[in-house]
Parts: sequence; structure tokens; C-alpha cells
Amino acid sequence: MIPPAPDLLPVVLVVDDEARSREAMRRTLDEEFRILEAAHADEARALMERYEVAVVLCDQRMPGVSGVEFLKEARQRWPEAVRIIVSGYTDSEDIITGLNEAGIHQYVLKPWVPDALLATVRAAAETRTLQRSLQRLDVDLRTATPVLRQRRSEALAKARAVFDFDRIERAPGSPLDGVCAMAERMARYDLPVLVLGESGTGKELLARAIHYASPRATAPFVIENCAAIADTLLESELFGHKRGAFTGAYEDHPGLFQRAHGGTIFLDEIGETSPAFQVKLLRVLQEGEVRPVGSATPVPVDVRVVAATHRDLEAEVRAGRFREDLYYRVAGVTLAMPALRERVADIPPIAQRLLHDVGLELGRAGLRFDEDVTPVLMGYPWPGNIRELRNEIRRAAALSDGPVVPARHFSLKVLHGQAGVSAAAAGNGHGRGAPALPASGTLSQRLEAVEAMLLREVMLRLRWNKTHAARELGLSRVGLRAKLVRYGLEEKT
Repeated sequence: MIPPAPDLLPVVLVVDDEARSREAMRRTLDEEFRILEAAHADEARALMERYEVAVVLCDQRMPGVSGVEFLKEARQRWPEAVRIIVSGYTDSEDIITGLNEAGIHQYVLKPWVPDALLATVRAAAETRTLQRSLQRLDVDLRTATPVLRQRRSEALAKARAVFDFDRIERAPGSPLDGVCAMAERMARYDLPVLVLGESGTGKELLARAIHYASPRATAPFVIENCAAIADTLLESELFGHKRGAFTGAYEDHPGLFQRAHGGTIFLDEIGETSPAFQVKLLRVLQEGEVRPVGSATPVPVDVRVVAATHRDLEAEVRAGRFREDLYYRVAGVTLAMPALRERVADIPPIAQRLLHDVGLELGRAGLRFDEDVTPVLMGYPWPGNIRELRNEIRRAAALSDGPVVPARHFSLKVLHGQAGVSAAAAGNGHGRGAPALPASGTLSQRLEAVEAMLLREVMLRLRWNKTHAARELGLSRVGLRAKLVRYGLEEKT
């Protein structure tokens, strides 16, 4: 059988023993269809065996086999072809019976009108296209369901591997071990979780790990930063709105709570919300339903809430800035993410992971740190935590020409280990920058801090060559070594 090419017209077979009638139908239809002609049933069978026919237009009165008899046969052998009978007799018993037995789609009465015939054949071709689409869809659904299940299972396994608690970078014995162990234990229970910690400590990463370790892992995980938008927009974003609820609301908008139905919603910086909004959020958590803006009908939602904030919410409750009842709604389990300066040993593995990611981002896979980088990174307090570390690594990698990223490409404040040193304050001396004095402490303590920063700067600049450093500082190698040990600078890695 020859199927029509994708760019060819649908095939219509005209079966009629009168040549003039076939020619008239051809002239009427050939602008929109590819026309095949047969003078009798035998020719029609041969053509249908060879071509993929969309519509059969058959005259009733033909020598040998009648139109209805042929179309009965066609229904059995070529069921996808749409069958149309043409006759000058309206009360023929054969036609009346054949409408059902032959599955005839349409009856065309002679003498036919060209426009009406064209419309009839168009409708028949569209019916055939629709039938085939429905058949393909049915097959796809029956065959694809196991495939979709498999793909869904594979995607879930991949997500769980990526966001597993063990993939949260940290050193052995890290303070994060206890946090992750508690989070993993509580993930299996449908309790709200409150994650405390400074900005950039990885609260969202922990929230994702909780979601993918929970029974809700197959449902959505959605995120909203409550500090990023105004209350009115936040309400619409979280709870949704109805068309016409306000200027610019041109259509219904499902909120994030509805999109997260069955899954988890991560509300970052929940401590920045206003008391008025807190009342609305409390109602959602209490009732398990949202009311879109402009709607009088609540929508049930089944969502687990993981909230996060850099504020001390208990202090905010005491100060009257955060509702106590809402606090207890979101703090079913409280986890505290330590700042990066409180887990210095975690800096090397985190930095290595970030450098790997940055290398892929910059199209320079295989980047590695020079040996002088690790002590620099571990000597800086990182007030911006992992987010600041990522920015510094991206900057240093971009400034590096080869595969090795040296310490000198980090900013001056990182090189001097002081969060408060700016480029302007550092621009003197040898062009390497001057250390900033500690803001508090005795004279002796401040002098020791300056000495430690000076030692670090010299060792970095001289790439940890103790002989050259001792000569520059007017110290013996023994004296230099003693000072390095005293200030914890004796190891480069």
C-alpha cells in the first residue's frame, strides 16, 4: 500500500461506471484532494490495496456489485476509509440497510451540488483524520503509561541522588552532620520545618533534600522568597487570583500553594512578612485551603511547608513583629544552619565543588586551585557565606588564564582575611593593601592581629617560601616558624 506523503493531499477514490460523472467529481474535488478513479468494484479493490485512501465516494448503481455491497466489503478490509454513497434514489431498501451494515458516513443525492459535495468530502476527510488521531492517542496512552512511569521513576531517582543529604558538601565531623541527620529523620514525617540561618548558608538546599527524602518526593517542590515582593503581590503569587480581581488580572492564576498540591512549598525569609500577611498565611495553614484574590470560594490544598529565615523568630515574637500562633505553625521542627565561619573545615570541599561547577559554567572543565588558595579561603570569615564564596571563586576563575586558579586572583579582603577591608583602604604600601585593625580588644591583642595579617600577606606574596619571608621580615627561619605556629599559619593546605 502506498501511503500519501506528508506534503500530499488526502486521497479520494471515486467509484462510478459513468466516465462523465467521474470527471465532474474530479473537477469539483481535485483542488483539495488527490483523486483516484474506478469504473467498477474490481478496479476499486485494486486501487485500495495499493493506495491509502481517505474517502471512498461510490455510486450505488453499478454493473455487477452495487455501491452498498462494495462499501460493506470496504468496511471489513479498509475500516479507516470514510465511505460515502451517491445515488439518485432516496427510498432504496439497499441504501437504507447499507447505511448501518456498510457504515456509510454520508448519503449524497443526485443530482449533487458541487459546493455541497466538496463540503461533504471535506467533512469526511476531517473525520478520518480525527479518527486516526484518536487511535494514535489511545495507543500512545496504553503503551506510554509504563514508559512514563519508568521515566518518572528515573527522574525521581536522579533528583534524590542530586539532592541527597550526603551531597550537601561538608568535611567529616562537620557541624552540619547533626543538622542533616535530624533533617533526614524528620523528612519522613509530614511536619512543618523551620530552617534558621544566615543568608547564603544553604537553607534552600536543605529544604530540597527534605522534600526528596519525604513521601511527597513525586509531587512538586516550589519556592517563594517572601522578602522579594510586596504583600499584595505575595498574596496573589502564593494564593492565586481570579480574572478581573485587579488591574492586569486578565485570567485566572493558580497560586504556588495550588501548584505545590501534594508536595512541598519553601517559604524563604518568612520573617520579613508583615503582620497583616501573617494572618492570611496562618489561616491557610490552619484550614488547609487557600482563597484566591477576588474569589469567594476556598480551594483545598495539601502542602507541606518548609520555611526559612535569617532572623531569630522567637525574638521577633517577643518583640511583637511575628505572630506567635504562626510561629508554632511553621516551627514543627526547627533546624539551624551554621554560618560558614563556624565550620571552617567545610570550606575546602565546598570550594572544590564550587570550582568544579564554575568550570563547567565557564566552559573550562578541569580547573583546580593552586596550593596557596586553601589557607586563604580558610582564613576569611565569609560574612556572605557560600554565596560570597561562589562569587569569589567565579571571579578568580575568570581572571585565571590557565587551569590553575592562584590565590592572587581573589579580592584583597579575602587575601587579608578581613571582611571589612576594602580596595580603597588597602591601596598603599607595596600595592598589596594594608590590614584593617580589629574593632575591639587590648593593645596587645590588636598588635597580634596586625602581626598575623602581615605574616599571612607576606607568605602569600612569596608563595610560602620561608627563607625569603624570614629575610624580608628580618627574622630567623626558627623565629618565623614559631610565629607561624603561634598564629596557626604553619600549614599551607
